[in-house]
Amino acid sequence: MKISEMIKEIRHNVNMTQDEMAQALFVTRQAVSRWENGDTTPNLETLKQISKMFGISLNHILETAHNTDDTSAEINADRFIGFADIYENSRPTVPVHSVDIVTAYLGRIPQTVVDLGCGTGLSTMVWENKCEKIIGIDPSDDMLSIAKTKSNITTSFIKAYSDNTGLPDNSADVVFCSQAFHWMNPDDTLAEVNRILKKDGIFAVIDCDWPPVCSVDAEIAYMNLFNKVRVIEEEHKEICKTFHRWDKNKHLKNMIESGYFRYCREIVFDNREDCSVERFLALAQSQGSLQTILKLAPELIENDYLTFQKTIYKIFDNGMDTVRFCYRMRIGVK
Repeated sequence: MKISEMIKEIRHNVNMTQDEMAQALFVTRQAVSRWENGDTTPNLETLKQISKMFGISLNHILETAHNTDDTSAEINADRFIGFADIYENSRPTVPVHSVDIVTAYLGRIPQTVVDLGCGTGLSTMVWENKCEKIIGIDPSDDMLSIAKTKSNITTSFIKAYSDNTGLPDNSADVVFCSQAFHWMNPDDTLAEVNRILKKDGIFAVIDCDWPPVCSVDAEIAYMNLFNKVRVIEEEHKEICKTFHRWDKNKHLKNMIESGYFRYCREIVFDNREDCSVERFLALAQSQGSLQTILKLAPELIENDYLTFQKTIYKIFDNGMDTVRFCYRMRIGVK
């Protein structure tokens, strides 16, 4: 039996409508419909709720999910195991400029900001002293182990998923999502964002383009490496099964079509940061796609990565000073 069939059978056995199940599990009716159609699968926390509510063994539910289509949220969270330190020390800091733009659209200093998919807290801390309270949310224990060292009187971090944050209705002035929305089911996440966002609140999705602007030859080397990564992902089923990535280019379209926002637009800008050769190489290592191949089938990429390293050292034989990260921010005003 598939997980979609199991959920439908559970609902029918207790004479529940999709609406009633949705209300009991604190999700939307559309979410239940997508589960039953096999389009998406409940995350682990929701599966636990189903187990407890309907008296079904969690192990049985998880075994069914594992044997059919593992949850995208769980799979994507596991993708970031084992390199949180590289991520923390190499990834770009979120430009303060993005915070200023969001605050200007909001028209006031936010009381509560939720950083969805906060990772190690790089995107969370940019809000420090720019709002009254910040809540970072991420499903990865590895990432949160670093993020929680940054907790203070106004900043906290919790383990949760983007479609089931556990936060109260209408509790956030801003929901901020930096370089993470493409790892989230957009329909379910946008429904949750709408639930927790106050009227006139702001949802902001920010992504940087890869590679950073530095030199033609270095950028070509970077792109050649990750073109090979994409080919490996497409050709090897065991690697392809380790993630579910949604198209970044559809972020704005998904926000508009959700109907949750009265105004949406895209804003682009860049930001200069100091960068050494070692950091540039670590930026490549911080990509989950490369890390997954290095973990599961290193022989497929090791030579390409070694070539990449040698090329970068040769290009920057006198060292490097700065790079520019180019950003795209999609804004939705509720």
